[in-house]
Amino acid sequence: MLNTLIGDVGHLSVILAFVAATVAAYSYYMAARGRALGDTDAGWMKLGRGAFIVHSVAVLAVIVSLFGIIHGHRYEYYYAWSHSSNHLPIYYMISCFWEGQEGSFLLWIFWHVCLGLILMRSAKRWEAPVMAIFAGVQLFLTSMILGIVLGDLKIGSSPFILLRDFMPDLPVWQTNPNFVPTDGTGLNALLQNYWMVIHPPTLFLGFALTLVPFAYAVAGLWKGEFSAWTRPALRWSLWGGLILGVGIVMGAYWAYETLNFGGYWNWDPVENAVYIPWLVLVASIHGLILWQRSKLALRTSFVLVIATFLLILYATFLTRSGVLGNASVHSFTDLGLSGQLMIYLAAFVVLSIVLLVSRWKKIPISEKELTTYNPELWVFVGATVLCLGAFQVLFTTSIPVYNAFLGFIGIKSNLALPADQIAHYSKFQLWLGVGVAFCSGLAQLMWWQKNDRSSLSSTLTVPAMLSLLGGALVILLVQYNGKKMELSYIALLTTALFGVLANLSMVFTLLRRKVSLSGGGVAHIGIALMLLGVLASSGYSNVISQNTSGLLYSREFDQTTNQDNVLLWRNDVTRMDKYDVRYTGQYFDVPGVPGYVDKQQLYRTADEYKALARSDIKRGDKVYYKAGDTLEILPENTYYRVEYQDRENKSQFTLYPRAQVNEQMGGLLASPDVKVFLDHDIYSHISAVPPIDQEKDWSEVKEHVLSIGDTIFLNDYFAVFRGVEPAKQTAGLGLAKGDLAIQADFLVSGEKKQYHMHPVFVVRNRLIGRVPDEAEDLGLRLSFLNVEPQEGKFTFGVSTTQKDYIILKAVEKPFINLLWSGTLLMALGFGMAIYKRRRETEAPAVPAPEAGARPRPVMPRPKAVA
Repeated sequence: MLNTLIGDVGHLSVILAFVAATVAAYSYYMAARGRALGDTDAGWMKLGRGAFIVHSVAVLAVIVSLFGIIHGHRYEYYYAWSHSSNHLPIYYMISCFWEGQEGSFLLWIFWHVCLGLILMRSAKRWEAPVMAIFAGVQLFLTSMILGIVLGDLKIGSSPFILLRDFMPDLPVWQTNPNFVPTDGTGLNALLQNYWMVIHPPTLFLGFALTLVPFAYAVAGLWKGEFSAWTRPALRWSLWGGLILGVGIVMGAYWAYETLNFGGYWNWDPVENAVYIPWLVLVASIHGLILWQRSKLALRTSFVLVIATFLLILYATFLTRSGVLGNASVHSFTDLGLSGQLMIYLAAFVVLSIVLLVSRWKKIPISEKELTTYNPELWVFVGATVLCLGAFQVLFTTSIPVYNAFLGFIGIKSNLALPADQIAHYSKFQLWLGVGVAFCSGLAQLMWWQKNDRSSLSSTLTVPAMLSLLGGALVILLVQYNGKKMELSYIALLTTALFGVLANLSMVFTLLRRKVSLSGGGVAHIGIALMLLGVLASSGYSNVISQNTSGLLYSREFDQTTNQDNVLLWRNDVTRMDKYDVRYTGQYFDVPGVPGYVDKQQLYRTADEYKALARSDIKRGDKVYYKAGDTLEILPENTYYRVEYQDRENKSQFTLYPRAQVNEQMGGLLASPDVKVFLDHDIYSHISAVPPIDQEKDWSEVKEHVLSIGDTIFLNDYFAVFRGVEPAKQTAGLGLAKGDLAIQADFLVSGEKKQYHMHPVFVVRNRLIGRVPDEAEDLGLRLSFLNVEPQEGKFTFGVSTTQKDYIILKAVEKPFINLLWSGTLLMALGFGMAIYKRRRETEAPAVPAPEAGARPRPVMPRPKAVA
């Protein structure tokens, strides 16, 4: 039964949100038009506030409607049908919300609503011009989900479109216009991960936060307040740098934990599209700090703050216009919004450039000459390095855009993205890391003291010498282990060590002086540790699953895959580097049961999401399901249990890498499992499994006539026929009164353990049926063929198949924890800087010097810097 009410409510709420944003933008503009900052027209101001509140309520109504459609399994709507399914738990339904373009736009809009409501209370005299920009951006974003068609003009893509309207050519509509599918297509398997519940909201909050300093910068240009805007903009920029940076690393950790390319960053164009504005955002923070301390780089700050938001819009265009095509596995398909996205981007680019050009000469500048001994020079150099790194990534990532533009004007372009993107970007970005690490250490040391040749030399001596000695020691250790270090690696190692030690020494100095800690120093230590983690884990990963068998696993594999994987037969011990490794079977995820459940403990039913327990399922003394109970399973993923034992110290651990056969996504989808040690990770993933979707190739059935107590030999194993008993309901027989079912009890002695097998003989409705039992570990199947009760004889059929196996890749990643711990330190440093500036947002600003005037030198009091 179609339910169009909830969709109508949602769609009308989108229209209301769009209209209210338009009214709010115009009202706030009129409230501030032609007036000094803080002087507003009360009538327009009241209307603007009311319209934005109406916009906020309407956005919440849209969110509630869309989530109601997903949670209620209303598959008459295309969005729910294409992203959700009946068996998704509630937390993955949340992921469904932003899996599609419309939902992710809505998430972005929601964060803007939250920030806008905060600004309405906190911006004070900046409210009218800042909220005019805010509401204007909301106007454009809301238009992306309008879903209105006027002739050939399509404005936005609605998340509330019915399935029959989105796919009108399906034959089913001709016979049943009100047809509703019983299930949806489900959430992308790779997105069924807890990081996908928290990573997108974090990332989009970071996107939203870049709008706040942009709005302040534009408002400052508009109102001729060329310096006062920097105080609130800096605090909001710090929030943006913190949350966007953490969101990016969350995505990297999701890739590390979920994808099987062997790392956490693949230089995919969509990854780059988020990385670029973060680099520029961090550069803009340093520019704003320079102005706050030394009245330098105000023009640079304007440009970088504005560029950050424009790059966010450009990233949106890249990922959602379809221009990337096959260049990215993460990009959205084109929903026909390319033109609308271009208008959105162009509107704010033009607005920004016009304001900057018209006000450029009025923006105060300093004539202070910077020398080698000025810390401001090195802060500026560091910001420049960040921008150059961003430009290099931007230039290459935009190659599909160049091709599309040249094709649009009739010029054929053969430009292509680098064949080896990781090598291409890493070659340049390594030197970016060198520059950032060096400048962050040097500038932080110089920031807190008066600098001349002698004082700077004495300050630099200890961290520089320790960095060189530490670098030399690491190089010797690397060479001792048979590895080489390229010049770029040596440079990054030495400068990153210098970045850690220089910032650490300054933190200790501030503690001795009883001065509040520098958030910038802590953040810089985190960045330097991240660089060391990237260098060690990516530059010196060690494949420990080398193929020493001499076998060619498959002609379909390339040479590297055949060399870097190990074949594990089920229950056989295989040597792999310093470990003895054993694959012990397949497992399923059973909601409510800790860990995973052995597939051999479950009897699958016609409903793929339900199974019967063949034996008690318990953990310790607690029984979760008794034999015969029906339980729910999550069958999309199979987990392969792999035991590792260190041959030297006999320590053991178990990993459960998962895999899913999904032909729509290219075959086998494998996700790794990771064992974390203090100084390295063991990263393991499945490269190949026996064909899951094909019938096993069983041998011809060999019959055995047995009496109770008889023993039979089955290839390398032997089995004892221990007796016959009434069959349990664990086989899902659905027995009725008058039906008969008996099962044999076999005890099979395998190589490592004994197995109980229970083939079943059934008489139901006077028809004979048989339910064979399999021991997957042994590649063995027993069938109960016949009963001769007078003679006490029973006939069984035995057939065998190839033993179960997996092909596994395992990689040792040294010191990767430096990357994750460095991220935490970076976030802590940002948080400390935010805390120190919480009271400065509305503090009286220092009067800006007139354009061209030389500012009077001021000796700043020691304070924390970002």
